[in-house]
Parts: sequence; structure tokens; C-alpha cells
Amino acid sequence: MSQPQLNKKAPNFDLPATGEQNLSLKDFKDKNLVIYFYPKDNTPGCITEGQNFRDLYAEFQKLDTEIVGVSRDSVRVHEGFKKKQEFPFELLSDKDEEMCKAYDVIKLKKMFGKEYMGIERSTFLIDKSGKLRQEWRKVKVKGHAEEVLEAVKSL
Repeated sequence: MSQPQLNKKAPNFDLPATGEQNLSLKDFKDKNLVIYFYPKDNTPGCITEGQNFRDLYAEFQKLDTEIVGVSRDSVRVHEGFKKKQEFPFELLSDKDEEMCKAYDVIKLKKMFGKEYMGIERSTFLIDKSGKLRQEWRKVKVKGHAEEVLEAVKSL
């Protein structure tokens, strides 16, 4: 699977999302878009990452930027996670890993000595014209949302 290319059109997507809707790249036309991929709802790192984006959401909005989170969890699980954490942005359900594969975030991972294929925490910044401007792979949660906000400011 080829990786998305910087300064080229971002891979399209069309997935079920919270709020009883489907979202695709064209729904964010004329806005910047931050897509963050995370392994699993209701786990410590994923809670913290979502909260960090939530806490900076108003700043992103001032810069004409929307945020979406993506994992393989179902929309039903996403709805509970979003409500509990008071996320002001939508979460997309990629059960079939179509979007995950398009953005090349499914990687071999290890936990407790076992290997498995899972989502590598990754974030992508897409500009108003639909071009991929920046990507972060193997994301460490601490300070990440702030780093993404700074990148949006430099667009």
C-alpha cells in the first residue's frame, strides 16, 4: 500500500460517523482538516489524545479547521465515547480499515509479547484545497495537539 504524498491530493474517504451521518473528504471543502487515527475508544492514550484536541478545538475553529478522529470501533461505541468525553468533533468508524489502509496506518504492533495488526497513532493535516500538508506518524500524545495547532497556523 502506498503512503499518501505530501502536497498531493489527500486520499478520499466516505465512512459512517457519529451524529448519524456519513462523512467524506468533500464534506470539508473550504476548510482545513485534521484527521487523527487512534487505536481504540476508551483507552488511556486515546482518551488523553481526544481530550487534548477537544480542549484546543475552539483554537482550531478560529483557523477554519475541523477535526475528525478515526478508529475501527463501531459508530455505537464512538457515540458513547464522544458523549462521555464531550468531544465537539465527529468520530469515524473504519471497521473495514479502508481509510486506515488508504492512509497507511495499519502496522504490526506488539503488546504483552503478542504481535498483531493495529492502528499506529497517526495524524494528517489537509488544507482547504484537499492537499495533504503534514503528517505525524508514531505519535506520542503529550504535546501533540499543540504541535498540530502550530502547523495549522503556518498554513
